Amino acid sequence: MSTTTSLFDVTAPNWNDIKQAEVTGAASLQSDSSVLIPTSQGDLHIAFHAFGVRLQIGKKDQPDYGLLVSTPDVIAADIVSSEQQTILIAGDSKLVITHTPFTFELSQNSKTIQQTATDGHFVRRYRLPPLAKVDKGWLMSLELDTDEAVYGLGEKWGSLNKRGQLVRSYNHDALGVNAEISYKNTPFCWSTSGWGVFVHTPAPVTHAVGYATWSQRAYGVLVEDECLDMFLMHGEDGNAMINTYTDLTGKAPTPPVWSLGVILSKAYYKDVPELLATAKDVRDHKMPCDVITLDGRAWQDTDTRFAFEWDPKRFDDPAAVINKLKADNFKVCIWEYPLVSIQHPLFAEMAKKGWLLKDKRTGEAYQYKWDMSAFAEVLTPLPESGIVDFTHPDAYQFWMESHKPLFDLGIDMIKADFGEQVEDDNMLAHSGDSGNRLHNVYSFLYNKCVYEAAEKYSKNGPFLFSRSAWTGSQRFPSQWGGDPQADWGGLSASIRGALSWGMSGAPFFATDIGGFFKDTRDQELFIRWSQAAVFSAHMRLHGIGQREPWSYGLEAEEAVNQALVLRYRLLPYIYNAMQQASSTSVPLMRAMPLAFPKDRLAAAFESQFMFGDDMLVAPCLKPGGEVEFYLPEGEWQRFPSEQTYHGGKVYNLTLGAQEMAVFIPKGKRIPLGPDVEHTDELTDKQPQISHYWPK
Repeated sequence: MSTTTSLFDVTAPNWNDIKQAEVTGAASLQSDSSVLIPTSQGDLHIAFHAFGVRLQIGKKDQPDYGLLVSTPDVIAADIVSSEQQTILIAGDSKLVITHTPFTFELSQNSKTIQQTATDGHFVRRYRLPPLAKVDKGWLMSLELDTDEAVYGLGEKWGSLNKRGQLVRSYNHDALGVNAEISYKNTPFCWSTSGWGVFVHTPAPVTHAVGYATWSQRAYGVLVEDECLDMFLMHGEDGNAMINTYTDLTGKAPTPPVWSLGVILSKAYYKDVPELLATAKDVRDHKMPCDVITLDGRAWQDTDTRFAFEWDPKRFDDPAAVINKLKADNFKVCIWEYPLVSIQHPLFAEMAKKGWLLKDKRTGEAYQYKWDMSAFAEVLTPLPESGIVDFTHPDAYQFWMESHKPLFDLGIDMIKADFGEQVEDDNMLAHSGDSGNRLHNVYSFLYNKCVYEAAEKYSKNGPFLFSRSAWTGSQRFPSQWGGDPQADWGGLSASIRGALSWGMSGAPFFATDIGGFFKDTRDQELFIRWSQAAVFSAHMRLHGIGQREPWSYGLEAEEAVNQALVLRYRLLPYIYNAMQQASSTSVPLMRAMPLAFPKDRLAAAFESQFMFGDDMLVAPCLKPGGEVEFYLPEGEWQRFPSEQTYHGGKVYNLTLGAQEMAVFIPKGKRIPLGPDVEHTDELTDKQPQISHYWPK
């Protein structure tokens, strides 16, 4: 068996230099009902499932970190072999494998689901390798129809349709929402043609989705791991394939009702008087709000964080502060990250026990140095720090249990920031993994640890806000969309990021309302961002500078407060949609290709979305109030005016400051609740229906 690998240049592949895998022996049925086929690159294991097929080749004894919550039943296959082909038949599925080179065609009920890319070469049959081992990992090429769209691959800020894009599933501290890099990734995608792909790996995966530098007619997958473990699935539409993906990787539990209320934050409330004055202003202005947030510097000393300690210079009695906020009916959220300053004694304690990632070169705890280019007056330069090793069982347990005093104090929610800092191959974990193989899954382990702490210790139900995420992180709701620029482009990209994350199996998402950086005090932008965010799973006002509505002026306060009142009226509708999402993984914010898979016109409108089953939302994304939107076939009524619109058309409206473009299919009724300033005012603190729209 040849083990020679080829050097691979992602930016300009030389396909001529890559040796394509070949079948070298006869297929055999294994004891677990899978099929083994020897190839020139190792044994290929094939398992049929009700939803499709799983392909595995390469080293299989590496840590998998529990990314899968279930292993589906294997359907035994009949094997029909010849010199040139192996045909596997399992129920109504058939996999035809050609030997030289290895290729495949997967069909269901005689309909082709996926196959090796047919991009050809003058001399050899395939220009792209159908299957190959290269220095960076495993290559596989799949077919794309001429006008086929592909969706998913995590939180991405550009076009929802990934056709034409080169996407790398690799978590970044993206410092905004303007590039390909993002905080939340997963190597799962699907097509409206009825197929989906999920690569089961903690490692980075590069997706050339009809990317012309590789091939405009193929989907090339580079798995940067020693094992290729790929699920090829079929389904009626995106909803079905998202459901299958989350059957494998986990569903999101329904968050507590209070988390649906408004979350107020800023970077950051500098001291206790400012924090309490803000809380008082919220109630004095009758602004609906459930949660107030103490961001990083708001409760920790930056030089010595993170050590689960309150900054003694500002908080001589943290319990008194929390009790005051509780008396005003606020839930309290606090910030954390998974790094420990070398200036705090906890660093030496954890390093001695082996609870921090180690430096391969020295065997000592790795000391992470921050890129200072993003830090300024507000974002304080951060100290060198150790990185918590969540692969070490004792470190994991320690970090989880260290949250207990915070929850006992009355904290309700953790904002789990960062998690993207495993950037150097010299960073070695207790599991034996380092660098790239540890990088993405680190976010998952971090999310899991903090969510389990909330499950165990929170008195008001577990809820988490995390910034970085990987395959399976949807099990630990919820996520927010990083640090958008405070302008109209930041708003648009944040909505696309939310929709793309929802198309990737994660149903709950929030944005930083108003934008995080470059605070311009643009009241029109703040109004439109707030109005759009009413129709998201969670709603948080956050950024550098004040995000209280009155800080933007009277017009903003009136318009935003009206939007927040609507948010609370919609709690029965939102909570019902969340329970549905926990069962099916269909997101609350549903991009048009997900909501209307058979309407090709709808797919072109990538910034509008369905919110739950019955509300179509067309956010205003530019100054002046102009909004263009498309209504699918049928009769629609504008909410709340009840004006009728005929579907199958594109419309243009100019909105007043307090107007939104929201439409309901005629005949549908929206349950509405009472006007409240926080969820503690609800009977039994549960959503209750006071009336329906329309009456």
